[in-house]
Amino acid sequence: AGKLLYSRPHVTLLVHISIYTGVAAAYYFILILSSTMASEDVKDSPAMVVFDTEAANSLVKELRSTVIAGKTKSYEWRVSQLKSLLKMVEDRDKQICDALFSDLSKPEMEAFIHEIAMIKASCKLALKKLKDWMKPEKVKTTLGTFPSSAEIVPEPLGVILIISAWNYPFLLSVDPVIGAIAAGNAVVLKPSEVAPAMSSLLAKLFGEYLDNSAIKVVEGAVPETSALLEQKWDKIFYTGNGRVGRVIMAAAAKHLTPVVLELGGKSPVLVDSDIDLTVTARRIVSGKWGCNNGQACVAPDYIITTKNYAPVLIDSIKHQLVKFFGEDALNSLDLSRVVNSNHFARLTKLLDDDRVSEKIIHGGQTDINNLKIAPTIVLDAPEDSLIMNEEIFGPLLPIVTVDKIEDGIHFINSRPNPLAAYLFTNKKQLKEEFVSNVSAGGVLINDISLHLMVDTLPFGGVGDSGIGAYHGKFSFDAFSHKKGVLHRSFYGDASARYPPYTPGKLRLLKALLDGSILGIIRALFGWS
Repeated sequence: AGKLLYSRPHVTLLVHISIYTGVAAAYYFILILSSTMASEDVKDSPAMVVFDTEAANSLVKELRSTVIAGKTKSYEWRVSQLKSLLKMVEDRDKQICDALFSDLSKPEMEAFIHEIAMIKASCKLALKKLKDWMKPEKVKTTLGTFPSSAEIVPEPLGVILIISAWNYPFLLSVDPVIGAIAAGNAVVLKPSEVAPAMSSLLAKLFGEYLDNSAIKVVEGAVPETSALLEQKWDKIFYTGNGRVGRVIMAAAAKHLTPVVLELGGKSPVLVDSDIDLTVTARRIVSGKWGCNNGQACVAPDYIITTKNYAPVLIDSIKHQLVKFFGEDALNSLDLSRVVNSNHFARLTKLLDDDRVSEKIIHGGQTDINNLKIAPTIVLDAPEDSLIMNEEIFGPLLPIVTVDKIEDGIHFINSRPNPLAAYLFTNKKQLKEEFVSNVSAGGVLINDISLHLMVDTLPFGGVGDSGIGAYHGKFSFDAFSHKKGVLHRSFYGDASARYPPYTPGKLRLLKALLDGSILGIIRALFGWS
């Protein structure tokens, strides 16, 4: 059916990335090896083919031929694929929810609101706006090119590689694919092997619903990803962590391939005392634990508040946690589980430090058999502890106290740029200071994570939290080249631009390039 489905070898291969060696490459290998070990082994079978460099090269050649033939460029093809994608989501929403539950025990409400509904909205927006997005943008010209007209023409980049993440494995796989299709590109999607049920489902559904001469899915882990990264792409879009992001960027540099890196970081929440306490606590709890149990790139990583206000805020958060998830949160059906045993071990290690464990003021219970960790609050963990320096990506929430709320801004700015920064306050001056002085991928005042739903806002990082942005038209732009075009007729051909050069011609050209009407008149009449 044109679908690509390849096996994972029993022996994990460390594939050499020729342009990038050393620590980052080792990190990449260890990270994906651990993910692969956590996945179910696939036995070798004569009917299955290993996806190696040669297969990756053939795949890219096939897709490039499709692009060169012009198939993906037409408005009609783009619309047909977007409609098919929307139909796929509407037809198979139950299977999508089942896969999300299999991989993450994600509640159906979360699966629908945070993944399925957002993809449907993204598809519908692209279908509604595509004609406008594709139109050339008329721009002004200069006096020096008169008479002329100019426009910016968006054109497809070509063949795109999208490497997605496991935490929102449907949303983060399909949303960039929508942008790539809308912009008229051919696409290879490499889903995360850490979410095997969704990876398998995406391969199946893309094979059934989409044009497989232009849109492919490659499943696998280290060997498959490495084989893909050795190829020349027209853009690579990666969602994940900074360590692998460095490897992706280095592999792309070999071919001068541009990248979008959607990474993460430690997203802070600054909480002032001038707030609606109940609403604030509810929104923090929902944004942290109600979004994949903290396994989200924009989840609150730590809270900053004043020493005086901390007790009040903590009591309110505890109250909302019990209200949402009950006294025994480990058995709540409304909390996702930790994705696998490796991430479970990583998270519990953050609490193993005695200096941290003694600071736990709520939660801390674990269930290794079901990969569950109760919502956990840690008060004033040491600044040099792992929990305060590594992105948590789980149900642990440190609270940092400061003497005055403005100190919180200095604390945030002393650390790498986060993907998101949150502020709860009613003070206009504090809002302005926060927006002006905190550098983050995005800022949200008085709520958590909702900025992702606004398609007129770009979503992406800055500094360590990423490169590039997408969502809405920003997705179309991310996968388009803005080609500048200048149109001239054969009229108005001024002899002054051609040799032999004279002082009079120089005066005229200077006046033209300076845009001085008076200077042009003086030069034409020979006035000095």
